[in-house]
Amino acid sequence: MQNPTVAPASKLILRGIHLTLTPALRAALQKKADRLLRHEPHIERIRIDLDHDRTRGQEVFVAKGHIEIGGPDLLASVSADDAYKAADLLIDKLDRLLRKRASAYLARRHAPVSEAAA
Repeated sequence: MQNPTVAPASKLILRGIHLTLTPALRAALQKKADRLLRHEPHIERIRIDLDHDRTRGQEVFVAKGHIEIGGPDLLASVSADDAYKAADLLIDKLDRLLRKRASAYLARRHAPVSEAAA
């Protein structure tokens, strides 16, 4: 059960690198990250970095996500030509990683126990 004294917003760290996060972009990222917190209540912290990279000749937005959770942390990175698109792709990728982690946990937990040969 999720700890009711900790607000989901306090678990979320949003950072803009080489760009300023507008209130609309910040609100969109918070709304999308809340989906991750609803799926997995054991998340300790989510950090999302949105980087505006202009060095490749075209404008590219790189979104990086870091989920701190019991066990190994989950890391993801995506790039797109639009900041909102990069955020959508990142949240989808982090959601897939969380589902993969949960299914692997259930597979280990419910694996048949082999009997030792006597």
